[in-house]
Amino acid sequence: MVPAPPTRQPVLDLLDLKLLQALELDGRASFSRIAQVLGVSDQTVARRFRRLRTTANLRVTGVVDDSRMGRSTWIVRLGCAHNAAGRLAGTLAARPDTHYVDLAAGGTEVICAITPRSRPERDDLLLDRLQRTPDVTSVDAHCVLHPYYGNSLRWLRKISALAPHEETALRAPAPAPTPEPVVPDGPDLAVLEALRRDGRATLTELQSVTGLSETATKKRLERLRGTGVLHLAVEYDHEPLGQGVEALVWLTVAPCALAGTGRAVAGHPAVRFAAAVAGRTNLVVSVLCRTTDELYTFLSDTIGAEADVRAAETVLTLRRVKTLTAQTR
Repeated sequence: MVPAPPTRQPVLDLLDLKLLQALELDGRASFSRIAQVLGVSDQTVARRFRRLRTTANLRVTGVVDDSRMGRSTWIVRLGCAHNAAGRLAGTLAARPDTHYVDLAAGGTEVICAITPRSRPERDDLLLDRLQRTPDVTSVDAHCVLHPYYGNSLRWLRKISALAPHEETALRAPAPAPTPEPVVPDGPDLAVLEALRRDGRATLTELQSVTGLSETATKKRLERLRGTGVLHLAVEYDHEPLGQGVEALVWLTVAPCALAGTGRAVAGHPAVRFAAAVAGRTNLVVSVLCRTTDELYTFLSDTIGAEADVRAAETVLTLRRVKTLTAQTR
């Protein structure tokens, strides 16, 4: 039997990379606005966007910041008996309150992020359902206390830098802090659900789900973004960019240095997300690297340079079962 040829990864050129960078700055930026800044036609941007959706699995998704709504997110590590992890991951992926679900650690561990809608839901999941699930050998739940967001822009800037004035022209306004939790009403929830499916849904499409005027719908969208309840996640396959190694690094940090270490680590180009958490470890870092050698350098040079890190555990992600595009928050 002749072996099948290896799958060829799509090649992204400079314009593709700049388009990704533009979307990272504002996932709802219009094609005409992006085209004007990049110096190409609207049709070219639209055509490249459609192609990237096919070749690089590009998607823009509306994501809710649950902390702005007074909810807590948990990162749960589940040890599993042999051959049980895949089934458990599928069950968790079907839940509307899970954000992502990963298979890790040689296929014997499932890691998921979940935001229960209420305390009874949280207790039912963590204290009852998971504890009684067959073939689950351990449950380690970490409540997210404070996020330190990474940014794919740092990686993209290394290979395709927009000029500073171009970034300024494309960047979405920063959300204003809200002292009290935001409580979305029915039309707000309809907007959030529509954007969960497609972060670039048009105002006409959003108007159809709210039943309000286009002006009223636009104001709600701007308020949800302005308060930080809603932000746009830009996802795409990273293999075409040469990033094929994904890992979670669990750190134990001296409490007095937790904030400084979290901010410092989150500033590294390889870090997509970091958070202070409750549990046996107190800082978790999501890392995306090109090779295992690059991951080793990150661990030895970046993590190793942080004097207050007392212990580190690295868990490679083998397969992502659920992504942001499939979540309901």
